[in-house]
Amino acid sequence: MSILMIFVAYDILCAVKISQKGDLIFVRLSTTARYSLRALSDLCAYSDYDPVSVSDIATRQNIPVNYLEQLFGKLRRAGLLESVRGAQGGYYLARSANEITIAEILQALNEPFIFGSCQTDKGCKNAVTCPTFSLWRRVKGSVDEILSSTTLEDITHESISLLETHDTDPERQEAMNKALKSKGE
Repeated sequence: MSILMIFVAYDILCAVKISQKGDLIFVRLSTTARYSLRALSDLCAYSDYDPVSVSDIATRQNIPVNYLEQLFGKLRRAGLLESVRGAQGGYYLARSANEITIAEILQALNEPFIFGSCQTDKGCKNAVTCPTFSLWRRVKGSVDEILSSTTLEDITHESISLLETHDTDPERQEAMNKALKSKGE
């Protein structure tokens, strides 16, 4: 597995935006994308197509419930999630996790991957003479390919493996174990 794929899986893949502060260019990970992908991975791991409550996911992933409700609302409107109301209600995937790509999730959240302002729809007036334009286009193309070929199922398997070996939060570990037991594992 490449270094990039390990980074992507470990952070449960985040929408990346480039920010500038003075001359320093850095990568900032979108909270919206990070929380959504962590929550969807959790949902995938614990649902078996049964509804999972937002509060359970929020507890396991340490995400504010109200924020997660808003994110899941966007994903439901985009057709990636279904919801069931009531005491036994919650959310479940509208399609199989191996059919939902990370690119599709980011698009539903309106969290595009943009690597430099020259790669946007507006473009750059200096693109013809810029020595780095081609480099950023290739980087963006490679990242787009990874996002389009990586599924929710892929990051869920990686996420479960990482949680089993690295999670030291006893409350989250207890919530995870409770969910796995209720699933029959």
